[in-house]
Amino acid sequence: MANSALSQANRRPMADASAVSVKRVIETIREWSRRASSRRELMALDTRDLWDLRLTRADAMKEGGKSFWKD
Repeated sequence: MANSALSQANRRPMADASAVSVKRVIETIREWSRRASSRRELMALDTRDLWDLRLTRADAMKEGGKSFWKD
């Protein structure tokens, strides 16, 4: 019985580490999705909207052309 409790206690840190890893993966995927969406929206803006943001079409193309995993 004591052996079983010890075995479970030894596995807990691994389970906690796995949960943290899964959480990080989910957060990373959400961030990548947000970036991809923002870049698509930026590329869809017309010149006037870009001007309101103080951006040029070249600025939008540069940012919009980045891969979703690049900051």
